Amino acid sequence: MSTLWVGTSWKMTKTLAEGRAWARGLREHLAGRTPAGVQPFVIPSFTATTAVAEELGEDSPVLLGVQNAHWEDAGAWTGEVSVPQAKDAGARIVEIGHSERREHFGETVETTRRKVAAALRHGLTPLLCIGESAAVKEAGGSSGFILEQAGGALDGLTADELSRVVIAYEPIWAIGETGRPATVEELVDPFAALGAEYSGKVTGLLYGGSVNLDNAAGLLGIEHVTGLFVGRTAWQLEGYLELLRIAAEHAGS
Repeated sequence: MSTLWVGTSWKMTKTLAEGRAWARGLREHLAGRTPAGVQPFVIPSFTATTAVAEELGEDSPVLLGVQNAHWEDAGAWTGEVSVPQAKDAGARIVEIGHSERREHFGETVETTRRKVAAALRHGLTPLLCIGESAAVKEAGGSSGFILEQAGGALDGLTADELSRVVIAYEPIWAIGETGRPATVEELVDPFAALGAEYSGKVTGLLYGGSVNLDNAAGLLGIEHVTGLFVGRTAWQLEGYLELLRIAAEHAGS
């Protein structure tokens, strides 16, 4: 079985003290050991990046990420952070194309393509987020829509570059406070489409969207799913640790 990726993005939450406490607790729990068959990762807000990196330690099995980065290495881009800067702060993953970035900040397929290329150029893992709206789902266009999003962002990559990418399918209708947890049945076809196109070619195909302790095991059982990208359930350390346990149990089954 492929390694199961289990990670969380904190979005715009947590103070430095809260971020340090979470990371310190995770470090102490893992004691330098990765759960068998599981790759943990955490994506704090930019302000907490270096603090979390310090708490996790240089040899941590946990991969640290950032929630966004610009495609240019440097320049007059006020308010932006480059991939080299993110890497310098300790990041090894760059989250790209989250639906909130697309909706509120003008992220497009073209900008996701540029950001994927920038992350790969500097040796970081692009975590490409894709997902459709409720309207697209109701019209029966989910699979085509997400394949178009992914294909546009990954266009022109070599097989080696593609093998370093992680894709997170996060249907817009299933994420956030107002999201409705997806059923296993609703996710079979989208992951069948993603699997047909990318299974064995990318590092991982993750699911994200109202993941909780009750549905995590079932989600990991969907064909082609190789991990979970989690929001609120993992913001409390206890919830994240339980998700790691569930994933490790699944990986060992």
